[in-house]
Amino acid sequence: MTKLLISNDDGIFAMGVRTLANTLATAGYDVTVVCPDRERSATGHGLTLHQPIRANIVDSLFHSSVTAWSCSGTPSDCVKFALSAVLDSPPDFVLSGINHGSNLGTDILYSGTVSAAMEGTIDGIPSLALSLASYTATEFTTAAIVARQLLEKLPPIPQGTLLNVNIPPVSKEEIAGTMLVRQGLRRYIEQFEKRLDPRGKSYYWLAGEVIEEMPQPEAKELPTDVMTDIEAIKHNYVTLTPLEFDLTNSHSFQALANDGVNYLNL
Repeated sequence: MTKLLISNDDGIFAMGVRTLANTLATAGYDVTVVCPDRERSATGHGLTLHQPIRANIVDSLFHSSVTAWSCSGTPSDCVKFALSAVLDSPPDFVLSGINHGSNLGTDILYSGTVSAAMEGTIDGIPSLALSLASYTATEFTTAAIVARQLLEKLPPIPQGTLLNVNIPPVSKEEIAGTMLVRQGLRRYIEQFEKRLDPRGKSYYWLAGEVIEEMPQPEAKELPTDVMTDIEAIKHNYVTLTPLEFDLTNSHSFQALANDGVNYLNL
């Protein structure tokens, strides 16, 4: 039986993770869920180092065959805790999601969803980050079915690679297909709203509006006609973007080497 570890950043009570876990448990997978005890979106790859992590078994929230835990830590903490303290052997896959909202372009740099899956990749376990590309849609069944089909049909994921999956918020019949895409560029108009607390002291609330139409970066080491995730999701494709934790920029490395950086007289 294929063994799965599922986490997220929306928290243990989120409909996305419940739909995903229950769909896969019903399909015969051995499912363990370890999620934050509250929403921890946009925490990136943060870890809890200066306070204890508390974890509890969760009953009656998931399918009867699912083992579920809530954890006071970040999404990355949850996966580390699961792999080291909950599971008696490594899972076949680590899944993170289904996130309520997309993780496209540069969103991945802040995403707790992607970071949770990346923990599995760092540990050498094939991992997928799964996101429903809408903050208003509340129906996760189609996305869960897509996740199940990906597990059944995906070729082996190369070592050191995380697959970032975004699913359009449409019915199964409206999905145009799957598309292997590159990471795009997404920018926000940042807004810091100033407010006053009951004692008259000021504080700031970060908000932002995404810039929908903006030039996308040129492809690096890929054919120029490869779409970005931002472009493909608009055409109702399930987007699959391979990511890696090695952030070395090989183009810049070579350019700096050619400019003699190794021989600077400091």
